[in-house]
Amino acid sequence: MHYHRLPVSYEDRHSYDILIEDSFGALKAEIQRLPSHYQRVCIVTDSNVSQFYLDQLRQELQGIFQQIVVHILPAGETSKNLACAEAVYEQMIEARFDRHDLLIALGGGVVGDLTGFVAATYMRGIDYIQIPTSLLAQVDSSVGGKTGIDFRAYKNMVGAFKMPVLVYMNISCLKTLDPLQFTCGMGEVIKYGFIQDKGFYRWLQTNVKRIMSRDLPALAQMVYTSADIKRRICQLDPREEGIRSHLNFGHTIGHAVEKLSSFRLYHGQCVSIGSAAALYLSHKLGKISTADLKEGIQTLTDFGLPVSVDPGDFPQMTTDNILLASKSDKKMQGDRIRFVILDAIGQADTYLDFVDDDLREAIDFIRA
Repeated sequence: MHYHRLPVSYEDRHSYDILIEDSFGALKAEIQRLPSHYQRVCIVTDSNVSQFYLDQLRQELQGIFQQIVVHILPAGETSKNLACAEAVYEQMIEARFDRHDLLIALGGGVVGDLTGFVAATYMRGIDYIQIPTSLLAQVDSSVGGKTGIDFRAYKNMVGAFKMPVLVYMNISCLKTLDPLQFTCGMGEVIKYGFIQDKGFYRWLQTNVKRIMSRDLPALAQMVYTSADIKRRICQLDPREEGIRSHLNFGHTIGHAVEKLSSFRLYHGQCVSIGSAAALYLSHKLGKISTADLKEGIQTLTDFGLPVSVDPGDFPQMTTDNILLASKSDKKMQGDRIRFVILDAIGQADTYLDFVDDDLREAIDFIRA
C-alpha cells in the first residue's frame, strides 16, 4: 500500500522525494523515474539487515543494472569510521565504479551516514539512495543530506552535506526491528513533538499502545509526521545555520553520554537522556512549567526510554567528565555551548549563556 510521498527542496529547487510504503514493490519504478540511468549499483548494508532484506532488494533491482555489488559492514556504531569507508571505496574502485553509478544505503543510521559520506567523497560525489530500515533512520538520519563518520571517539566529526536522489521507506521493516532499536528510534520521534509540534506530541501520548504494538497505519502516520517536520526544517535551513540546529535538542549532553558509554548505550537512548537534561534546563530558565517537565519525562519513559544514567554501571560518567565531553561536541560556538532549549512544548530556541554550574545541575539531574 502506498502511504505518502514528500517532495524535498534544496536551495529552492526540487531535490528528491521521500516515499513511505509498506513493501519494496514500488522501488524499481521509482529508480526508473530518476533522471539518470545507472549502469552499476553498490548496496551497502550491515550484517544484521542483510539477513532480512538484502535478497529482497536484489530481486527488486534485477533488470535495472548491469552489475550489482554488495558491501556488508559489521553491524553497529563501531563501523562508522574511516577504515570502513575506505573498504567501500576500494570495492568500488575494483569494480570500476564512476560518477555515473549509484550507491544504495540499506540499513539504519550507521549505514546511511557512512554510505552518504562515501557518496559525497568518491570521485568528488556520486548519487545515492537511502533505504532506511530502522525507526531512527526513517524519522531522522535519512532525511536532510547530513552524512558523516566518527573520528576516533568524536561522533560525526568528519562529514559532508550530500542530498540523496531518493529516500525510500518501507515501514514493514519496522516489524522485524529489535525491540530495543525500535524504542531507541522513539527518542528522535518525541523530540519532534518537543521542538516543533505540540499537537504531534499529544498524539504520541495518546497512541503509545498502537505505536509500541507496531500497528502499520499508526507507524505510517508517525513516520510521515516526523519526516515532514524534519523535511520542512531542513528546507528552511539546509546547512544548519539557524533553525536546523533545533534538531540537536537533547544531543549535546546525549552525545557526551554516548561517547563516555563507549557506545554501549544506543544513540536514541542517549538522546532521551539528553532530552531530560534539556527539559530540566528549560524549566530552570522558567520557559516550561514543572508540570511540563514531569510530563516530558513521563512521555519518554512511557515509550521505554531511559531518562538517566546509572554511574554504578558507568563509573566514567562523572559530572565533570560529561561536562567536558559536552564541550568537545561540534555544537560549540567559540568557548560556549550552543544549547537547544524549549520556550514551550512545541517551540524550541538556542541558548548560549549557560555557565558550567548550570550544566552541572542538569547533568546531576540525569545521573541516577
